[in-house]
Amino acid sequence: MDFGSVLYESMDRVATITLNRPERFNAISETMPDDIASAFKHAAKDDSVHVVVLTGAGRGFCGGYDLKEFAETPGENPGIQEMPWDPMIDYNFMDRCTQNFMSIWRCNKPVIGRINGDAVAGGSDIALCCDIIIMNEKARIGYPPSRVWGCPTTAMWVYRLGLEKAKFMLFTGNLISGKKAEEMGLVFQSVPLKELDDTVLQLTDRIKGVPKNQLMMMKMMVNQAYENMGLSSTQSIATLFDGIARHSPEGIRFKQRAEEVGFKQAVTERDSGDPIPGSKN
Repeated sequence: MDFGSVLYESMDRVATITLNRPERFNAISETMPDDIASAFKHAAKDDSVHVVVLTGAGRGFCGGYDLKEFAETPGENPGIQEMPWDPMIDYNFMDRCTQNFMSIWRCNKPVIGRINGDAVAGGSDIALCCDIIIMNEKARIGYPPSRVWGCPTTAMWVYRLGLEKAKFMLFTGNLISGKKAEEMGLVFQSVPLKELDDTVLQLTDRIKGVPKNQLMMMKMMVNQAYENMGLSSTQSIATLFDGIARHSPEGIRFKQRAEEVGFKQAVTERDSGDPIPGSKN
């Protein structure tokens, strides 16, 4: 079954949802968040499904928002406005994306993240909404836009890592390996890529024998604890900050650099540790 940029298949009580833009490293297009939500809505209603696996087509899981589309292309787009900037227009767009990603969190079935390759920036927003993550030990995960041009709107870093480790990841924008992510407690397990399918299969085989109502109750109970901590309000401010980050003086300059020299070069400059071109801070 095809939900636009997302594929859906179901077999033996396990649904597999696959981000399917491998030619663009499964980068998030304008429509992909809606496609993800549609696929998870279908999984939630699919009475034959007990557990869902989320993965990416090709070599990567998800390289984040398609910044060749949003950053490199000249002019306005859903992620950037000309000044004066209306923050609520931006918020509405990004909140829709955030809530669509959170369909993974809210799905009444357990969701296993099969992270086959890099989960970067917005790709980490998606991955960290999963209930249990099994990751290729050599794949990378992180949120480099925390250096310039972004804020993680699902805000899952703090809920998975705690205060100090979340600050480390977001102050540096570092990418870490699956092995390091397991050591930090960000993901449940990392394995060599050749063992990834068998490891995920063992887990889904164990879970799929549990009645759907039991699985739903256990997920709701654990999720509610985090909801009570203020997850929704944290996401609201993170989503607002994400728009501010793209329209700050440094954010605007980053967009200009991406248009001038290409997104890859702009990212190289952003992540070099040198002062951001045009920055007053």
